[in-house]
Amino acid sequence: LKARLARELSRLTFERWRKQGTVQNSKFKSSTGKTIFGNSGFEAVEAALKTAVLATGKNGVIAFTGAYHGLGYGALNATHREHFRERFQSQLGAFGHFAPFPSCGSCQCKPKRGSKECGQLHDIESSLREIFYRQKIGAVLVEPVQARGGINIPDRKFLPLLRRLCDEHDALLILDEIYTGFGRTGAWFACEHSRVIPDLICLGKALTGGFPLSACVGRAEIMDRAWPLSNGEAIHTSTFLGHPVGCAMALAQLKELQTRRLPERSKAFGTYLLDQLRTLEVGADYQVLVRGIGLMAGVELRHHDDSPAMLEALGIIKRLLHRGFILLPEGEHGNVISFTPPLTISKPQLRRAVRALQTELFNLTPS
Repeated sequence: LKARLARELSRLTFERWRKQGTVQNSKFKSSTGKTIFGNSGFEAVEAALKTAVLATGKNGVIAFTGAYHGLGYGALNATHREHFRERFQSQLGAFGHFAPFPSCGSCQCKPKRGSKECGQLHDIESSLREIFYRQKIGAVLVEPVQARGGINIPDRKFLPLLRRLCDEHDALLILDEIYTGFGRTGAWFACEHSRVIPDLICLGKALTGGFPLSACVGRAEIMDRAWPLSNGEAIHTSTFLGHPVGCAMALAQLKELQTRRLPERSKAFGTYLLDQLRTLEVGADYQVLVRGIGLMAGVELRHHDDSPAMLEALGIIKRLLHRGFILLPEGEHGNVISFTPPLTISKPQLRRAVRALQTELFNLTPS
């Protein structure tokens, strides 16, 4: 990636119409999709939201509790956590409507009598149908696995449910795979686990391996319906849209992911990481809940009375940082310690990280 970056920077750094080395001319080009590029993940989300209202004529968007789609004004309407929204509420629109997100990775929900599916899905479907009935919904925007929300992994029937409801109500299914895409969950994209094909998919983060580039990719007929040929000034553009250096790095990154079979590696090493994390022990004053998929795992820390152990989790993360381990606090209360290591990590490195966490858990005492 660094070599490709150096090659591109040795040429003209930015020129809008230079095609050599861009994703459009690559062997990864889709024959059925079209792309709007951006610089940051939230720009891909906002491009998707614009596409949805233009394609359907309906401005309503269903998002989910715990959702994080970025902090731009459009994306904030679909980002659930009040911490991010409250100071800007007076300037936000009213097109975002929230439904419950399945918490099957951490709840004790049981199937309905006579059914094998998660007991939450029936109630969630009812909530969704009510929103569709009351509002003019043009899109459902969802993360296949919530990251900032606390490593929340829904039942595999959740995305098929959303696909079916979107088809019934002439709405677009938008998948935010900015966090989960490119092997993080043990597949190229998390939606593959449910075999669901979205109308629009938002990509970023691992797309380039570190350079600012994001993409909203959509089915060609939808993109053409939303964005007809312009007769003048484009109504959606950006100065550095489709930056050639970023596109070159994306091509190099995609090649590395393929050559090294990193999505497959993420699946195998993710199983190993979960096995290690499930050996964690904690004193009687606390409890830990472990969940994960691929190299995307969370350790939720709670008090014995089931309340979130937010301060303790943050303290552990800070102490582990001083020991060389980068972990993040996730979830509404910041009490989920997330493991999202590079897909090239080794098993000894994973073991050392889990052992370090175990030491911190043993040393926990109620404040």
